[in-house]
Amino acid sequence: MLIWGFKTEAAFDVWSLEHLANGIAMGAVARRVTAAWFPQPLTPGQRRFVEFILVLLLALSWENIEHYVEAGVLPGLIGERITFWFQGVEHWTNRLIADTLMVLLGWYIYTKQNRLFWIARIFSALW
Repeated sequence: MLIWGFKTEAAFDVWSLEHLANGIAMGAVARRVTAAWFPQPLTPGQRRFVEFILVLLLALSWENIEHYVEAGVLPGLIGERITFWFQGVEHWTNRLIADTLMVLLGWYIYTKQNRLFWIARIFSALW
């Protein structure tokens, strides 16, 4: 296993940058969802915990869906094209550890510098 390289062999790949940007964007979404779900004020620690769990669930849900698409489970011609485009299944360290950590790092960055949200959105749109 490599630290950096192609996704089928390494823990980190070029998509790790996108996962970081997505974590920043998910932090903003988690902040709004938390405010909507809990109208009574939460302590900062409670709010961070709820946001952390939301971002973690979103990240792991996406990785789960992505795994089945990469494996070719999506039926039909569109599924075959997407499977071909993905070019193999990510290494388990990439999927379960590195990508999830990059999303959580993005969320943490958002909690410290929420103005980076717009930079992350522009980066993701250009990506």
